[in-house]
Amino acid sequence: MELPKSKIRLAILSPSRDAYSETFIQAHREIPGMDIRFYYQGFLPSRLEGKGDLINHSLASKVQRKLYKGVLSVSEQALASSFKKEGIQCVLAEYGPTAVVTLSVCETLKIPLVVHFLGYDASVYEVLEKNKQGYLRVFEYASSIIAVSHTMKRKLIELGCPQEKILYAPCGPNPSFFHNRPTYENKTLIGVGRFVDKKAPYYNILAFSKVLHKHPDAKLIIAGEGELFNTCKNLVGYLGVGNNVCLPGAVTPVEMQNYFADARAFVQHSITALNGDMEGTPVAVLEASAAGLPVVATRHAGIVDVVIHNETGLLCEEHDVAAMAENMGKILSNVELARELGMAGRHYVQENFSLDHHLSKLAMALQNAVNN
Repeated sequence: MELPKSKIRLAILSPSRDAYSETFIQAHREIPGMDIRFYYQGFLPSRLEGKGDLINHSLASKVQRKLYKGVLSVSEQALASSFKKEGIQCVLAEYGPTAVVTLSVCETLKIPLVVHFLGYDASVYEVLEKNKQGYLRVFEYASSIIAVSHTMKRKLIELGCPQEKILYAPCGPNPSFFHNRPTYENKTLIGVGRFVDKKAPYYNILAFSKVLHKHPDAKLIIAGEGELFNTCKNLVGYLGVGNNVCLPGAVTPVEMQNYFADARAFVQHSITALNGDMEGTPVAVLEASAAGLPVVATRHAGIVDVVIHNETGLLCEEHDVAAMAENMGKILSNVELARELGMAGRHYVQENFSLDHHLSKLAMALQNAVNN
């Protein structure tokens, strides 16, 4: 069946297929005007969704593989062969390191490349050092570099990316979150995210423990999993706040929306980790604002692009547990403040950070890459 002329055969390259924390990548399957092939399994993807292992899939393309011999590795040959077989016209690389290791394939086939940086790939010191020269090659070849926060945009320029190639395009929340109707009646604070250093969930627990003497009926729920999960469970036990703090583990989008419906505010104490790791623009913050919840968070990376202090949420500096506790207390003490900030946040996200807006920006970048 012949595709409409407006359709572009796009390869999305992702290290993983469906990591629960990477909803932003799954959203890219809906980029308008694209006929998408999803490649996954490692920075140099080894599988094509619906077709399986690339090396086995490319066995029928021996002639093509001979053309690449001596130029590309066996794994690169398999990816190149698949690109040719699938008629790929453009590549969207999720994360900088993915672009680095697949760059030779794009160069060999002369396929335009758009790179979507997302957080750690533009901040972790070891990643930046390892990919220093590779990033420069990517910046030179790529048609567009996507930055999800203004902080990241500045960092990419520092790394050598031409400013004119950078497109600021933070991801948007799933539209279903705009249908949430919080009552703000319950004294429940909700956090959602991986239990990793840059999200510092233990700071949420420490801050919350400080407000319990004034709000003994308050609840804190932090959903997610990760290497700090057991540490946080131990902290809850040590502080003796087990009756007020719930750590349910990973939750589904539906479960998350149910939590949002019963909560008064969303909390996230993101920090710059010791290894340099930073957020992009946290999708959970966007989703919480879309759901009408005020956001209590830190002045960190893309959070400051989304949350306006005293207008759509309350912000404090990284590591300032006392200020975080004070902001939690303000929300717990004042239902009307929560409602006012939450509704303002919903409107701000709807006007400036919709998923349609994000996908339209990506579609334009990809179309320009193919047409130019």
